[in-house]
Amino acid sequence: MDLDENICLCFHVTLRKVKKFIRLEKPIRASQISQCYGAGTGCGWCRPYLEKLLAESNSAEGPTTNLEDLSPDAYAELRKSYVDQGHGAPPKG
Repeated sequence: MDLDENICLCFHVTLRKVKKFIRLEKPIRASQISQCYGAGTGCGWCRPYLEKLLAESNSAEGPTTNLEDLSPDAYAELRKSYVDQGHGAPPKG
């Protein structure tokens, strides 16, 4: 997944925006990333990835997400499956 692809599909927040937010704002909890254009406050699909990105930023180890291995279409398809299974609902509108 490219930095300019959306990690939060509900609110169209890119991976680049989230990483920059984490770098500049230094949130303590992943829930604080919601201050970045509402990331993670829609269906909930991206929350585990946001948590991993925050943990990754506080670690000397390499990436902990598999985002670099996913195409935007594959990521969107996984999210669709998540929503179809009733785990979350994208915002209406």
